[in-house]
Amino acid sequence: MSKVLASPSKYIQGAGELSRIRNHISRLGGPFLFVMGGFAFNNLKVVIEQSFKGSGLTRVFEKFNGECTHKEIERLRDVYSKHGCKIILGVGGGKALDTAKGVAFYEGAPVITVPTIASTDAPTSAISVFYTEDHEFDENLVLPGNPELVLVDTDVITEAPVRMFVAGMGDALSTYFEARANVASNHENFVGGKFTNTSLALAKLCYDIIIRDGLKAKISVENKICSKEVENIIEANIYLSGIGFESNGLACAHSIYNALTVLSQCRHMFHGELVAFGAIVQLILEERPDEEIAEAINFCTSIGLPVSFSDLSEKELTSIEIMKVANAACNPNSFMESEPFKVTPEMTFDALIKANALGRKYKLIAN
Repeated sequence: MSKVLASPSKYIQGAGELSRIRNHISRLGGPFLFVMGGFAFNNLKVVIEQSFKGSGLTRVFEKFNGECTHKEIERLRDVYSKHGCKIILGVGGGKALDTAKGVAFYEGAPVITVPTIASTDAPTSAISVFYTEDHEFDENLVLPGNPELVLVDTDVITEAPVRMFVAGMGDALSTYFEARANVASNHENFVGGKFTNTSLALAKLCYDIIIRDGLKAKISVENKICSKEVENIIEANIYLSGIGFESNGLACAHSIYNALTVLSQCRHMFHGELVAFGAIVQLILEERPDEEIAEAINFCTSIGLPVSFSDLSEKELTSIEIMKVANAACNPNSFMESEPFKVTPEMTFDALIKANALGRKYKLIAN
């Protein structure tokens, strides 16, 4: 099978880039449909309008309703058709961007992503994660191509809530672990091929940057400072993690994420927070060295990512609920088959229990 590396056509990152958005996209001609998250619609629309002032290019702004569902995509497709749009831009968090990508898929149109937070790698990928109207994981829609452009304004990202920035590190933390599992199992990636040396190296670089710069970057964002560490983490969260997961594959960590969304008491958690806990479960499931597991747990503890059940739910999880998660994680529609050995719900249950116990132990030591 061919080796395939997937990537956006162009990635641009820097301070004030949103104010220059016209320069970056006017060549596409429009009309443009902007699918915007709530914060973006209320606070950034004026910046975009100022950039387009006097251009004569048609812009249509539509506020995203909050969940990436088939119903929401059909609503936005109607807006797209009504105004004769040709290009779609998602401006906001991961769900707004996934929704924009979903509309682009069904309309056969180019898509541009403008993330306002660095909480997931959704901006770069050719995948849209769909949810039900009840906010449970529904399906992954694999798209035929990556975004035309990913435009990242670091001034905007730095002003976003710190928790979202940290959640992005949780999502990025798993990238190398899951890439490594796919390499070991020789599993197909999301773009119809096998990993490349480049994609694996990018996944490892993502991990190295997260571990090296994560805590310093969090402290900088807490003080609204866009330091070199913040710039590095933004690139790792959005670009390196995106290329890394799509061109290598996902495995246990994201299977655990999908499964935890089944529990209503975990749905207040961000994607990357649940993935971070899933990454610890994966390391335990794979029986990785104690030092490697400790490094991941200590990192999560240092920046405030969950390492135990009490971090995921205010209500104590029962054995029945934990087994429900284990069963859901091993569902054929998830990613557990990417592991280099057969994983059963019973094995997953044990790994969840061990991850919780270790997380509680390391939190006590840290305190």
